[in-house]
Amino acid sequence: MKTLHKYLTGQVLASLVLTVAVFTFVLLLGEALKKILPLLINGQVRLGIIFQALGLLIPFVWVFALPMGLLTATLLVFGRFSADQELTAARASGVSLLSLITPVLLLSLFCCVLSAWINTDLGPRSRVAYKDLLFQVRVELINGQLPEGRFINISTNYIFYTEKNRGGNLQGVMIFMLENGTNVGTTLRAPRGRFETDMTNKQLILHLFDARSVTLTGPRVGITASPELTLNFDLNTTTNRPGKLKISDMTFWQLRDELRDLERRIGLPPEATLTSDELRAQAREFARQRNDLTEPIRVEMNREISFSFACFGFTLVGIPLGIRMHRRETNIGVAIALLLVLVYYSFIIAGESLSARPELVPHLILWLPNFIFQAVGAVLLWRANRGI
Repeated sequence: MKTLHKYLTGQVLASLVLTVAVFTFVLLLGEALKKILPLLINGQVRLGIIFQALGLLIPFVWVFALPMGLLTATLLVFGRFSADQELTAARASGVSLLSLITPVLLLSLFCCVLSAWINTDLGPRSRVAYKDLLFQVRVELINGQLPEGRFINISTNYIFYTEKNRGGNLQGVMIFMLENGTNVGTTLRAPRGRFETDMTNKQLILHLFDARSVTLTGPRVGITASPELTLNFDLNTTTNRPGKLKISDMTFWQLRDELRDLERRIGLPPEATLTSDELRAQAREFARQRNDLTEPIRVEMNREISFSFACFGFTLVGIPLGIRMHRRETNIGVAIALLLVLVYYSFIIAGESLSARPELVPHLILWLPNFIFQAVGAVLLWRANRGI
């Protein structure tokens, strides 16, 4: 029995490492092609920064790669185990399926604990660190490497041009101020300028000397001159970085603190203090508005926790399905795994899309795939154990 346990556990572990590595690579490839590779091709960052960025992305990718890898591993291993008649031989020796898979189920529970840590803490922190790294890279590019003789957008409403840039000292500066992000409303010209970064206040500061502005629209049509003109640009806007963490980038503990703080600031008076039906109706309406504000946080908290149990549900379903497939081919197992993952994620997507509808309790919808997969997996395992 120990030999069988060691053999099955070793096969699942080896397949798990391989499948997680493959899914990690595939998921990283999309992000790398979109944001990281262009920086490397243009020579704007060092190769070490690229590897650092990818390293920070790996824990966030494991949020999805670990459950997918475990499901694929169980399908492949037990598909081969059944196709090679090893399961038949074990049953002929008086060994039941449930006793065979006990170590694999324990492994899935360990993966649930590991997944919970990644989902609630490591993944969000790594994602924020990755965004901070790209943020710093963009700031350095804007601050020290403003290209000469090229028009660039330093924010949504400003187009910048300089003839020369010597470490932030500029010559021949032109700035086009856009209205509604499209039409040029004002043009600024200055023979000299200086560009600097205020990291404390997250601002880019542009000093223009002997500047002349030409306004083409609005009540101030005309030409004005200024011996010195200062323009401030918000770094968070210029580099597309939000000033505050998104809910999806918060750890579970940050979400909990955010929820408590929000509930404290918009708390309701106790029912006992209400003296009329009208006041009670107002209180109910206030409670509904409070739920509208807090429900997205509850959805994200429940997503991080519920998704941690995906490994167990996927294992319960993957073992009997692998036995029923009775195939050694890898492509069949991968295709079924992707189909099951798609079904599972459809509930997650549905719950998150309904976060603005608290009356539908979307945070509870996120738990449905766990209950469904575990229930179906338990039934399939029971049938497979009896040879049905």
